Amino acid sequence: MEEKNKINKEKIKNIVNKTFNSIWFPIIIGLIILLKTILFYESTITIREIIDKDLIIGTSMFIITFLGIICVLPNKARTISIIILDILLSVLLLGDNLYYKYSSSVLSIAQITNLQYGEEIMGTIPMLIELKQILYIVDIVVILILLFSKKIKIIKKEKANWKINLARVISGIVAFVLFFTLDAKYVEKAGEDPYNKDAQVKKGTIYGYHVADIENLFNIKAKYNDKKEMLSDYNELKEKYQERYGKSNYNIEGIAEGKNVIILQLESIQEFVVNKTINGKEITPNINKFINENIEISNMFMQSYSSTADSEFSTVTSLYPMENGMSYSKYYSNKYDDIFAMFKNKGYDTSYMHGNHGYFWNRENVYKAFKVNHLELKNEFQDTSEEIMGYLSDELLYKQAVEKLKTYNMPFFSYIVSASSHTAFTLDGLQDRSKINIDVGKYKDTFFGNYLEAVNYADYAFGIFIDELKKADLYDETIIIIYGDHNGIDMYNGEMIDFLKQVKPDLNDVDIKLNYIRVACGMKIPGIEKLKIEKPVSKLDIKPTLGYLVEGKEGISLGTNIFARKDFICLNNERIVTNRYYYDEKWYERKTGKELNQEEITEEEKELLDKYYQDMKKEIDISMSISINNLLK
Repeated sequence: MEEKNKINKEKIKNIVNKTFNSIWFPIIIGLIILLKTILFYESTITIREIIDKDLIIGTSMFIITFLGIICVLPNKARTISIIILDILLSVLLLGDNLYYKYSSSVLSIAQITNLQYGEEIMGTIPMLIELKQILYIVDIVVILILLFSKKIKIIKKEKANWKINLARVISGIVAFVLFFTLDAKYVEKAGEDPYNKDAQVKKGTIYGYHVADIENLFNIKAKYNDKKEMLSDYNELKEKYQERYGKSNYNIEGIAEGKNVIILQLESIQEFVVNKTINGKEITPNINKFINENIEISNMFMQSYSSTADSEFSTVTSLYPMENGMSYSKYYSNKYDDIFAMFKNKGYDTSYMHGNHGYFWNRENVYKAFKVNHLELKNEFQDTSEEIMGYLSDELLYKQAVEKLKTYNMPFFSYIVSASSHTAFTLDGLQDRSKINIDVGKYKDTFFGNYLEAVNYADYAFGIFIDELKKADLYDETIIIIYGDHNGIDMYNGEMIDFLKQVKPDLNDVDIKLNYIRVACGMKIPGIEKLKIEKPVSKLDIKPTLGYLVEGKEGISLGTNIFARKDFICLNNERIVTNRYYYDEKWYERKTGKELNQEEITEEEKELLDKYYQDMKKEIDISMSISINNLLK
């Protein structure tokens, strides 16, 4: 019996080795890579959709092309190459999957300029990992174990015969034909939607997208290369907006001229926490009080699925940010009509404050280029006795910020950026956790529970900021606008969706997508109380709004005054939000979450949707051209 088992094991080993060194091994690995790619699609771009048949066909064609090239090689090189290909594509898919959970976007080769900020992303990886992601690497682990344990061996040579040589010739021809077919069809398709990565991947496959992305790195395209042509279309667009939306809903132009102005950017604070309770306590009592006493802006949307730097760029320039912080890391030396210049031209003393070092997101160079009067970064604050997540705690930042504001000439304009509620939301370094005064209950020690606690602490510190302004007699006669910079929680976080459904049981997919991009926002204007603005607005609108209130010359701005009547906003990845509809490759009804049936709406409504789309394309084209070609220099 023992001898028989030994013989059977030897037979199995021989079969495995024979398969491993045959043409079947690349085919098996190709099928595994296809399954991994389908797993990637289902976990990211098609998370709530059926995968399109053409996407699977295109993906299969790419994999067959890779295999065709490899199968031309002799045995040892072929086996080693297919293992290397499996490793490379698996790492690529896993990296794309993790990054998609982090920012709802796939990786781009252009982000190599942001490697210096990788620490921010790396710190969140433990929160992004899911058990099913082991499927990306399990086959590689098994193969490597079998190789190192010498259960399988790579045969150096195979006996050449006419069948093997014919198979190699056929593989080469197939690979050659498919290569040009893929480039003409899928890579080209991936370039049709230059700003929408989900659409690029759906049309061109994840592999076609990455090929097109690499090509784009060496040939970045912008619609406008000529400043006069850009300005002509910009002026035409703004005149059209003035005609359609220019009239203000409130007669308050110039109401705050000569008043101090503070912009406070709150790290990761989304709108869904505002005026909400958990286990009987308000999550953000101080923000609630500020917003409810002044101006609540309930539909403020961020401009991109990415970073704090993008939020700042949107606010400062009223332009769409280049992807993932590149506006600050790559295009920072460009000329922009920035908000600091607008206020300096009005005689304001300007400042920027943040409790982090100047090298992070290149802020020292960025704000020097904006010619800010007072650049107050971490080294400029005397008391650094409490750091949270590596940043000066919000409480220390705010207390010292008010002390600095008291020394500035008036009127002043100050842009202050908080950081304590930064991912991973663990509040590492907080010395007194009693400052968190909510019980997150069943969410305790989850990523979402940590988020709620971090937001609650950020709100506590915000309350101190308001108190300190009042003590310094700076509160009453100052415009203050607060907003979250970007999302804190990934789009489909289970605990968050559970929390949202407690407020809205019929939550639909469009609700979830809008929740991801909607941030907390409120504004205080001396003399105006208890006002609520519910129409969609964005960070691009902040500079024009402040220009309207103080009668400042805003220059080139793609946003519009929040108090005017523009009824839609756009993101830099070609999404559109209106009061009734949401555009994400297709139009959806916000109320139902269902795709809009174009046959059931009037011609007038169709024309309106087309206007939204065409205006969105023009806005993004103008903005990206200004950044890529430095058209305002």
